Amino acid sequence: MLWLQSGTEEEEERITLLQLEISIISTMKTLPVIVIVCVVMTLIGADAKIIKRCTHCPGWSEYNGRCFIFIPTPMTWARAERNCQSLGGNLASVHDVFEYQAIQKVIWSSTHAYPETWIGGSDAEEDGLWLWSDGTPFHYSNWCDGEPNNYQGPQNCIKINFRASKCWDDLKCVEPRPSVCSKKIQ
Repeated sequence: MLWLQSGTEEEEERITLLQLEISIISTMKTLPVIVIVCVVMTLIGADAKIIKRCTHCPGWSEYNGRCFIFIPTPMTWARAERNCQSLGGNLASVHDVFEYQAIQKVIWSSTHAYPETWIGGSDAEEDGLWLWSDGTPFHYSNWCDGEPNNYQGPQNCIKINFRASKCWDDLKCVEPRPSVCSKKIQ
């Protein structure tokens, strides 16, 4: 606030206008920040969930009530699943595009790359009937064009980050790959 002693109505009006100008200038300085926040919220959605370090499972990342961790050691799909079980979870299931993006962020934050990685999808029980190893319904997928295709024999397990589009591919389960585990927050 600007405090001046005024003697006339004209001086008081000038002081009021000066205070108004100062207020407008202050508002204009914060306007770009407000616009940027609004644009970001519009792009990610107001109810979008943010991946964060998990206080419920130290060393893991939390998203939408589950914890995720990238395991860089290449293993077969079955050994990767057993490893996830030993950590209290399963290979990660994916239920929507936002969850898939969260898993991508977990991988990126560990590797600064997108290596081909096992997740928990398999059709080993019946060809073409894809199931998640954690028992949740298989409704979402992000298959690459022409996949799954059983190229050169049975390919019963899902790897992600295939090709430049980072989509899904079916692969022989005995091929060693890194993996992503997930578990529900207790």
